Amino acid sequence: MQLTIIVPAYNEEKRLARMLDEYLPFFSKIYRSDFEMLVEINGSSDQTANIAEQYAAKFTQMKYIVEPKQIGKGGAIMLGFAQAEGALIGFVDADGSTPPAAFQDLVARIGQADAIIASRWLRGAKVSPRQSWSRRMASRLFNGMVRLLFGLKFSDTQCGAKLIKRNAVRQILPNLGITRWAFDVDLLFQLHRAGFQIIEIPSTWHDVAGTRLQFVRASLEMFVALVRLRLLYSPFNGIVAFYDRYFSHFVNIKR
Repeated sequence: MQLTIIVPAYNEEKRLARMLDEYLPFFSKIYRSDFEMLVEINGSSDQTANIAEQYAAKFTQMKYIVEPKQIGKGGAIMLGFAQAEGALIGFVDADGSTPPAAFQDLVARIGQADAIIASRWLRGAKVSPRQSWSRRMASRLFNGMVRLLFGLKFSDTQCGAKLIKRNAVRQILPNLGITRWAFDVDLLFQLHRAGFQIIEIPSTWHDVAGTRLQFVRASLEMFVALVRLRLLYSPFNGIVAFYDRYFSHFVNIKR
């Protein structure tokens, strides 16, 4: 099988169908039966699972898993990694913010690299509508912390579209942890320190209505998650137990 596309989904009843309507016909036309789409539903209390079931009945390439617990984006993607059969394994957000043509661009341009990631910040990226000043500032501060703490010289670690070759996924999967906001950083850091080549390309991204993001809370959680992850990979990893004890009540960063 050429391609696996993993879609983590938590309470996405309002957006998942629109995303599948775009992705499934698009990739069916290119790959026919030589791709699979894995919708990993976790902790949902709405109709997300029913929607996935309906599409699985219409498209043989579509599969879905229902995990009752809230394991977050990282946990859902890790489940998908373990199940994926494609030579190329990628993931994309359930809201459809990355159009299918932009995800296919990752496939077309991965070449000899081991992984390729989409960026909303490289020259040539098309982002609409333009994000607010506060969100752009928060994004750049987060990116600066990632560069400082992990040495990852990418413009956008958090864009939801990424693609990795199967052998690289298999090698790093045992080392990945469920770190809510820091999952993408953990993934890239594991690939980087294992010696895999990662490239970054400008992408197309549309902000989709319906997000449940609480900006101030999310910013705090992202900061704490990054610090925790950096401590986890340092001689001071014992401090993580302190973090977990005193921050876990209001920050979802379990590993």
